[in-house]
Amino acid sequence: MKRTWLVWLALASLTAGACSRGGGNGSTATTSPPTTAAAAATSSTVANPCSTPLQATEVGITATDITIEVMADVGSPLAPGLFQGNIDAVNAFASYVNQHGGVGCRKLVVRTWDSKLDPSESKNGQIDSCQNALAMVGTNALFNPDVTPLNTCVDKSGQATGLPDIAAVTADINEQCGPTVFNVQGVPQKCPISPGPRVVTQGIGPLKWQLQRNPGLHGLYLVAGDLPSTIQVEVPTVAAFQQAGMVWDATPKVFGRDTQTAYTPRVQIARTKGSTYVYDGSNDVAMVRMRKEAAAQGLTSVKVWDCTIACYTKAFLAQGGSDVEGTYVWMPFLPFEEASYNPEDQAYVSAIGVSKADSFGAEAWQTAVAFKTAVDAVVAKSGPNAITRASLMQALRGLTNFTANGWMGEKSLQGGNAISPCFMIMQVRNGAFVRVYPSQPGTMDCNPSNLVNVTIDPVAAAAALK
Repeated sequence: MKRTWLVWLALASLTAGACSRGGGNGSTATTSPPTTAAAAATSSTVANPCSTPLQATEVGITATDITIEVMADVGSPLAPGLFQGNIDAVNAFASYVNQHGGVGCRKLVVRTWDSKLDPSESKNGQIDSCQNALAMVGTNALFNPDVTPLNTCVDKSGQATGLPDIAAVTADINEQCGPTVFNVQGVPQKCPISPGPRVVTQGIGPLKWQLQRNPGLHGLYLVAGDLPSTIQVEVPTVAAFQQAGMVWDATPKVFGRDTQTAYTPRVQIARTKGSTYVYDGSNDVAMVRMRKEAAAQGLTSVKVWDCTIACYTKAFLAQGGSDVEGTYVWMPFLPFEEASYNPEDQAYVSAIGVSKADSFGAEAWQTAVAFKTAVDAVVAKSGPNAITRASLMQALRGLTNFTANGWMGEKSLQGGNAISPCFMIMQVRNGAFVRVYPSQPGTMDCNPSNLVNVTIDPVAAAAALK
């Protein structure tokens, strides 16, 4: 369960759908009345810029086409099809915008690259993008430690301008802090990263809500343990939850290769400790197996089964069945069930199809919205022949309040601590995801107190985690 989706200067009026802070203690954000995403893709009150004779202005740009590349972990035998949703979403976005006039007065073309949970393939994907595409869009390569090709990529004029990477997920700190990388999920710490302890911003709003309803919760945090990068991403959250009042009985690492029997000792810990809370920092399969094993062993002490957006999948409902009833899922954007409340949410669901909509795809679509927003800004300012990697990155840096047209809480795409406090919570009830907080559809809790800072050395903390 996780994922995001403005235009500035002459097109600034199109941002009316952005989330806004509401008054009162609830501090909820609401989306504006749905106009249409199609209108947002084509409307303009100025002379038609596409009447200009078009030129091939950059690598990946011809007089007729703009090529982008989406790279995601899909073909690894460890997790076949893992982030197929990213590729499907970017392809669907291209079809959608091409039906509504294209982007930058040109047709949008998509290349794909399978990074296969392999750092060599992640690096090769960057090289391929540098040679063939204007930008990378929708990236979700968990093991992406070497971003040298992004930093040194040569543009059409032979200058090492760098390659824009508008990423859906950046698990590796090297990519997350790359100077040409733009994150729709935000950056929780100041870049560049120096060794040792540092301040990391974390969202604790969903946990605070649970603790208000169930004071004294204590339990297990299931840490995604497959890669050093995933563990280092998790440990600041472990620390932030503890700072907010959670008591951890254990923080076991879980792995993609684990079968259900691997969860037996984890459930036994919960039984021995009388744990009342279990948080899944891994994927939907981990929570399914944990809950099935808990049911098999008769674990009844847990009051709150809590998960990230990674559990916001149809597979979670189908594979978990009655065993995952009651599981909470917190989300940083409005759910597909409320697509009618936000035009960008609706555009994604309509373009991809209800059966293929997933949280990873939603985040990838949001990166594509950021890409188009930035291109539109360049065109509005200087015309369609001003689109280059350098001008695109300048426009992306100007998106300091990006909301994907109101689908998510606002944030900058680059810069330290660019994290939104906004969230909402779903719960599995009768085999479906149902909103439980805030109660009003189309809203999110955006109270600034939902964010806290923790000082931690993620490398050392990850190494100490058993």
